[in-house]
Amino acid sequence: MSELLTRRLDALKAANAAATLTGIRRGIEKESLRVTPTGTLAKTPHPLSLGSALTHPHITTDYSEALLEFITPATTGITTPLEFLDRVHRYVYAELGNELLWVNSMPCQVSDDNDVPVAQYGSSNIGQMKHIYRLGLGYRYGRKMQTIAGIHYNFSWPTAFWELHQQQEANQQPLQDFISSRYFDLLRNFHRYSWLLVYLFGASPALCQSFLKNNDHQLLKRFDHSLFRPSATSLRMSDLGYQNNAQSSLHISYNDLDSYVRTLNHAIHTPEPTYEDIGVCVDGSYRQLNANILQIENEYYSSIRPKRTIRQGERPTQALQRSGVEYIEVRVLDLDPFEPVGINADTMRFIDMFASYCLLERSPMVESCDQIAAKQNVRQAVYNGRDANVKLCRHGRQTTLATWGMELLDQLEDIAALYDQAEGSDLYRHSLAVQRGKIQDPTLTSSARILNVMTSENIGFYEFARRQAVLHRDHFLSRPLSSDEHKLFADMARDSIAAQCSREAEPQQPFEQFLADYFRD
Repeated sequence: MSELLTRRLDALKAANAAATLTGIRRGIEKESLRVTPTGTLAKTPHPLSLGSALTHPHITTDYSEALLEFITPATTGITTPLEFLDRVHRYVYAELGNELLWVNSMPCQVSDDNDVPVAQYGSSNIGQMKHIYRLGLGYRYGRKMQTIAGIHYNFSWPTAFWELHQQQEANQQPLQDFISSRYFDLLRNFHRYSWLLVYLFGASPALCQSFLKNNDHQLLKRFDHSLFRPSATSLRMSDLGYQNNAQSSLHISYNDLDSYVRTLNHAIHTPEPTYEDIGVCVDGSYRQLNANILQIENEYYSSIRPKRTIRQGERPTQALQRSGVEYIEVRVLDLDPFEPVGINADTMRFIDMFASYCLLERSPMVESCDQIAAKQNVRQAVYNGRDANVKLCRHGRQTTLATWGMELLDQLEDIAALYDQAEGSDLYRHSLAVQRGKIQDPTLTSSARILNVMTSENIGFYEFARRQAVLHRDHFLSRPLSSDEHKLFADMARDSIAAQCSREAEPQQPFEQFLADYFRD
């Protein structure tokens, strides 16, 4: 444990910082594909009984019309988001008819790009913009990419924690400037150590061959039309997924808020010849929002993002410039197909500790060599993470993933004790023990468990995922919501449809002008 980490932890313990940790706010965004009973992509529109994907606060769609996204409120307490997700799933399954929710991050059988329906959001300017942005993603990366699902974990410390921490650091900045600066310290360390999360929580070691039809790859083929790597953890986080070559030359700075905003804005305003060849508005129909390196900020795929709640018509970078970082969004997690809602409390507690470590440990500014090493370490964890001999680059030297991983877990012991003091339990230390077990025995990881089921039962990825989807469906349908709870969700759906209709009834400025205003700095 570094001297700085020890000093900061000792100061927090001495100042009874545990009392402030009860105010941590957490939220979950969970994506799931709608599929047919036979496990093919659903071609049906977003179900009307689920409400408007544009205006519903908790049930929407991501890139594809078939890719549902469930959003929990930001609340304190570990179990509250999980309980909310459970209720959302029970409501949705009551309304889905015979469709299933795919439980894996890598998609079901998809025969062709054009078979993936792009999400629709209605006729308002903002609805058209959301749809055209997704059309652009299809032209740039292929529509199959829009069927990959993940689970995002949103996390923020309360003001009381930041005030205490700033006092201990003898920092004289305005509080929000201090908060933003410290979050960027966290972000840099997160990139340095995110390979550990890929190893521990990766759950996509295999995929359906249809996803890479006619594409080059380095995966092994099975007799059952599955592609895999024997020691892979998260192919979702590989160059086969959103970490793709189209953005490989993009260097977004995480050294501070200003440089982050500046480098993102540069990408949003810099033309890309390949995308200019696609065209923006062709024969009166939009293909993409613009022909720049990024259409909007969200096109840049990162394993973690600094976030601020945006106002209507505001871009994410403008919100950050206005009021600084409010919370972080951890985006590295695969859906866990062994958990009905895709994530469990042990995982959430570990992310709490991991984020705290990234905040409190020394976080040097990032050089280009650091970025290269971090990307290579993630790639090693993705493709070969469960290989006992896999090596990572640590400060210019080679070390095994297991050795470095265990050292990192050891440094979380005092952080776990601090969180357990706040919660009045030993559940954080339990979560730490669970993750330590995965380092000692790679067969305990979800990625290994998936391949073990496929091998022992002689089934492919597609059949494994379909069986798990049926199990989870039965789990939720066996526990229907009470009539009052069901009515609450039905009312939200109805109100969201009314809100979309109201928005579409308002006078709309010409779409070209709407876009120009949106992108104006």
